[in-house]
Amino acid sequence: MCGIAGILALPGQEVPESVLDGFARAIGHRGPDGEGRYRNGPLAMVQLRLAIIDLVTGDQPLFGPGRTVLIANGEIYNHVEWRKVLGERSFRTGSDCEVPLRLYQEEDSGFARGLRGMYAIALWDADRGRLLLSRDPFGIKPLYIAQTAYGLGFASEPQAFIGAGLVRAEVDEERRDELLQCQFTTGRRTIFAGIERVLPGETIVVEHGRIVERRRREALPELDSSGWDEAEALERLDAALIDSVRVHERSDVPYGLFLSGGVDSSAILAAMTRIGDAPVRAYTVGFDVPQARDERAHAAAVARAAGADHVEVSFGIDDFWRLLPDVAAAMDDPAADYAVLPTYRLAEAARSDVKVVLSGEGGDELFAGYGRYRKVLRPRLLGGGRMRRSGSFDGLGVLRQTSPLWRAGLDAAWQDSARPGRSLLQQAQASDIADWLPNDLLTKLDRCLMAHGVEGRVPFLDPHVADVAFRLPDGLKLRDGRGKYLLRRWLHGAMPQADAFSAKRGFTVPVGAWIAARADTLGPLVAAQPAIARIARDGRVARLFAAAGGRREGFAAWTLLFYALWHRRHVDGLDTGGLSLEAALRA
Repeated sequence: MCGIAGILALPGQEVPESVLDGFARAIGHRGPDGEGRYRNGPLAMVQLRLAIIDLVTGDQPLFGPGRTVLIANGEIYNHVEWRKVLGERSFRTGSDCEVPLRLYQEEDSGFARGLRGMYAIALWDADRGRLLLSRDPFGIKPLYIAQTAYGLGFASEPQAFIGAGLVRAEVDEERRDELLQCQFTTGRRTIFAGIERVLPGETIVVEHGRIVERRRREALPELDSSGWDEAEALERLDAALIDSVRVHERSDVPYGLFLSGGVDSSAILAAMTRIGDAPVRAYTVGFDVPQARDERAHAAAVARAAGADHVEVSFGIDDFWRLLPDVAAAMDDPAADYAVLPTYRLAEAARSDVKVVLSGEGGDELFAGYGRYRKVLRPRLLGGGRMRRSGSFDGLGVLRQTSPLWRAGLDAAWQDSARPGRSLLQQAQASDIADWLPNDLLTKLDRCLMAHGVEGRVPFLDPHVADVAFRLPDGLKLRDGRGKYLLRRWLHGAMPQADAFSAKRGFTVPVGAWIAARADTLGPLVAAQPAIARIARDGRVARLFAAAGGRREGFAAWTLLFYALWHRRHVDGLDTGGLSLEAALRA
């Protein structure tokens, strides 16, 4: 796990060393264990390392046959198997990231199709003068590009381009409106004008500072009629899940688990317990607010059943005021998802014990756990229809304008997910996997953990697990009004104490109650921010904050508060690190 950045210069351009210095400063938090730089002809790049595998010889850049060189952010979990296939003696290091260099000799620009893992790779072929940029199929690891005055730049985070002075921090207003209405942004374009995402599963080829080829590796399998009955499906799931957790535990440093007590993280814990002998270090967050759902007691019971070393982490209103400016600073590609708060707090607590944490992201998407999937299947007269039909601010009268264009990205993903042979449920799942998963949940996990030098791993988002889970018939995902039926069946057999068939408890952070407690102060402070004044009607923000105890009003107030803090840091360029929430707004 690391941070990478670089530029392939246009003919006649030379990248100053000061640009690499700017990259290193902006994303140095991603790699506290070392820095590597490389220059060759038009290419200049830098890698900041968080050492997880091959602590001795795994420094980057890595060099391959001919004049190929690679820097990467991520983990290749099947590097052990590929070394046996390719011949162990051909490798110079023990690094998992040396495997792509060898595969490039065999597969050219298709080198990534046999990789199992999470990765953002930059591979330079000096003999051919070409740069290849590749991202894993689920988009677990981030990768961005920008056309700069020097040439095409790439980086692990948008703030690298801004910090190096290559791109101005200008907000794309359409992306901003999308963020406000659905809490994340979709597709290739980011909220920063001129900075784009490399899409999940995409490999692009760059020559002479320009993109000359794009290819895409799908995250989800092509469908066929599996014909599995429940017993066979359960057997296949068991094999895939145990195998995935086993390879996700490959590490030369200590690792742990984020345990909510829900089905997904409990299933990961059950698999870890079956595989290993030592107790799993499991971290659970709870909220010190009477009206909040607190899963610590249930998580503790699950941990006891697994013999895990359980660590409970509290999150109260003081943590909210203390951490929110730092959280907004970490989320340079913003997602106004209040789950960033407990994720950041858990990473803060875990970093003193472990450098790797397994997490249950992806379970809801692959096994159909969200209530919105069941809603999609209802007749329209009974409230069925497309997901996210309304935005967070619809009907509240707060924003100056509410253009329906904010839905364009969601609608495009929905249409693209309608493939031959897919059911309506699978279309809904695929739509979420295309955008919600990488651009909200995985961005949240990446930024919150990397801010503390901790690597996050997601065993559900593995091609072997996806090949089983996505191809399940709808009846093995949804049953008796609940999602994740087959995963619940598996967990019930593996760990009955997890109470797998209990009602989904969900994960709610009481941001509305916390905001309401200081609405008299926060409302006027947020309303006075120029970034908010441009989009909100006079007098409406203070009223919204005063009503933040309501569910919709509370989430809308949270979104404006997060956006105001995000804008102060990432657009206005103010250093809000270490400041309290109110001090950050007054700075």
